[in-house]
Parts: sequence; C-alpha cells; structure tokens
Amino acid sequence: MEPVIIVLIILVVLVFIALIKTIQVIPQASAAIVERFGRYTRTLNAGLNIVVPFIDTIRNRIDLREQVVPFPPQPVITQDNLVVNIDTVIYYQVTDARAATYEVASYIQAIEQLTVTTLRNIIGGMDLERTLTSREEINAALRGVLDEATGKWGIRVNRVELKAIEPPTSIQDSMEKQMRADRDKRAAILTAEGTRQAAILTAEGEKQSQILRAEGEAKAAALRAEGEAQAVRTVFEAIHAGDPDQKLLSYQYLQMLPKIAEGDANKLWIVPSEIGDALKGLSGAMGNFGPLGGGSGNGSSGNGNNGGQERREKPSID
Repeated sequence: MEPVIIVLIILVVLVFIALIKTIQVIPQASAAIVERFGRYTRTLNAGLNIVVPFIDTIRNRIDLREQVVPFPPQPVITQDNLVVNIDTVIYYQVTDARAATYEVASYIQAIEQLTVTTLRNIIGGMDLERTLTSREEINAALRGVLDEATGKWGIRVNRVELKAIEPPTSIQDSMEKQMRADRDKRAAILTAEGTRQAAILTAEGEKQSQILRAEGEAKAAALRAEGEAQAVRTVFEAIHAGDPDQKLLSYQYLQMLPKIAEGDANKLWIVPSEIGDALKGLSGAMGNFGPLGGGSGNGSSGNGNNGGQERREKPSID
C-alpha cells in the first residue's frame, strides 16, 4: 500500500504543477513571449492565459509602459574643438514585445550607444555657443534619428532631453567673466540712462517752474498796474468831482514835498522849479484869508486885493 500512496502523491504534485504552468496571469500594461520547443508561438496579453504545460514556456515578460532611462555624461567634441560633457534622458515605450525580444539583444544598451554616436554627429557640426543655445534643435534631431532606428526594434522614442551640457572649466571661467562684464556694461548703461533721464526731468521741471513763475509775475504786474491805474483813475475822478482850485493844488503839492525827501539814501535834495509857483499860489490863498483874521476890512481888503493882484501879475511878468 505504501508504494501506491507514494505514486498517488507524486501524481497529485505533478497535476498541481501542470495546473500552475497551464494558467498564466499577465498584469496590465505587460506582455509575455511564449515559445514552444524554443520557437516563438505567440504573445500573451494582460489577463488570464492558458498554455500547454511542459511544452510552452514563457521566455520574457516585457513592461509596455513608458520608460525613462538616464545615460551617464558623454564627452563630445564641438566644431571648434572643445570637449563638452552631455547628459541625456530618453523616454521610450515598447510597442512590439516580439520585436523587442528577437530583433535586438539588449535594446537599452543599443539605445544608449545610438544616442552617443548621434550626439557626436550632431554636436560635431556646431560650435560651443550654438551648442549651448540650441537644446531644442539637438533634441529634435536626436529624437528623429533614434525613433527611426528603434522602430524596427518595436520601440518608440517619445522624448529626448539634454539634461546638462558642461563645457570645460576654463571655458566656464571665461564665460562667467564675459557675462559679468556684460552685466556691468548693462548696469553702467542703465545708470547713465537714469542719470540722463533725471537731468532731463530736472531741467524740464525747472523750465516749467520758471515759466510758471514768469507767468505769475507777469499776471501780478498786470494786476498791480491795473490796480494803480484804477487808483489813479479813482483819484482823478474824485479830484474832478471835487472841482479843486489852484490854491488847493498848491497846498497839496507843498504837503507832498516832505515825503519826497524821506529816506536814508536821500543825501541831496533838489528843490523843484515848480515850488515857486506853488508858493505864489499859497501866498495868494493866505492873502484871501486875511480879512477873516481881523483889522480894518477895507484897508486889509484893499491891500489884500492889491497884493493878490500884484502876485497874480508876477508870473506873467516872469
């Protein structure tokens, strides 16, 4: 009985192993290559799959998602014989699991070597300055070459990025000095422009201030002259309205003489020639006021009239 039990146990184990090998579960976004006696049979897609145990074998499981592979820095010589180190990043996706398995031994290594050789061809036709400023152009050219070469491998290159472009240390120092000089130059130009603009604005402000001040002074002078003219006009109208005689004008003239002599700067005072006429008019006025002061009316009046007559005749004799 014991040998029979052992045989039954072996058969159960073999059946269990056969069931395990018969049922294959493939995860989503993955594929598996099935070979029968070493020859490609089919590709298993995501889900539950049935294979023939001990006859069909799973050779390779491939991830169909987009992959990101960074490559180490590669030395590349530019057109002006300068060595630059370039880091690249490749975004690729397997579109045909069979081709990726049988058309190339290691598609990752193949993509890396193809990237290096393509970069050397592209950068070899550019100088350093163009290399540093033409990342998009280099990316597009590199992607076109890689996509065309890897298409037969069942791989699609979605993007190629240059992660870093490092020129030699001496070139970096020279570039930093040049950039510093350019920044200093731009700063000096901006400072000079600011000073010039400030001077222009200051001059414009002074010009406007002087114009406004001159306009204000002109308006003030015009208003002052108009006020003086109005005052003279008012005084003139008042004098004519009061109908003054020659005696009153002579008296007012004599009252204004002390005001003319006022001031510390008046060292020499010239008596006007009109003062004689004013004194004559004033003495005539005093003679007319004589009868009001007392004494014989006729004698005084007669003397006053004669004196006044004589004084009125003197200016005509002169």
